[in-house]
Amino acid sequence: MAEATRTLSHIFVRFHPKLRTLANPQSQQHKVNSIMTDTSPTTANRTLRRLPNATYRPREYLTEKEVDRLIEAARKRGRNGARDAAAILLAYRHGLRAAELCALRWSQVDLRNGRLHVNRAKGGIESVHPLHGPELRALRPLQGPSPYVFTTEAGTPVTTAWFLRMIQRTGRAAKLPFPIHPHMLRHSTGYKLANQGEDTRSLAHYLGHRNLQSTARYTALAPDRFAKFWKD
Repeated sequence: MAEATRTLSHIFVRFHPKLRTLANPQSQQHKVNSIMTDTSPTTANRTLRRLPNATYRPREYLTEKEVDRLIEAARKRGRNGARDAAAILLAYRHGLRAAELCALRWSQVDLRNGRLHVNRAKGGIESVHPLHGPELRALRPLQGPSPYVFTTEAGTPVTTAWFLRMIQRTGRAAKLPFPIHPHMLRHSTGYKLANQGEDTRSLAHYLGHRNLQSTARYTALAPDRFAKFWKD
């Protein structure tokens, strides 16, 4: 009788999956370990969408007076004011991207003849820009043993993250009416030169654009195109 009961129990456990798991200690332990080491997310992944630029600021460029305020505020901020002011001035005067500014080397700068060899990122066209008095005066005090123009106090080249933080803090110090970011200086270059009447092709070469459509955004913003629409 006992033997028959054991046989029936064995058959029942064999064909019932839950009882089969309980009857097998190794399988039960494996299940516990799987639960303990489960790394699957407990909540649904959320994608953070960036709002349009117009949500943060009314425009993506600074006026010439606003750039002057930014440079002046940088000059007065901390012991590296001269470096920070020079970085803003060069980024603005030469339409430099953050990566181009941070990678700038003294071998690209000819202080004697007033020339700057601009290496463009993103496959842009290289060019040689003239350096004028304000830039020359800003650059000369920065000369040192490093091959890079803009360096930290430890002597290492600055980074794009540093440039972003510096621009944001300086913008607040200058009490600009909206938050700013480094690429706005490049847009400001395009807007300034288009507004003073520079032709689209020359402006494209100055900014390193291979496609004139990239430059057309600045000429579209130039109000001088409409100056003769109304003759009062």
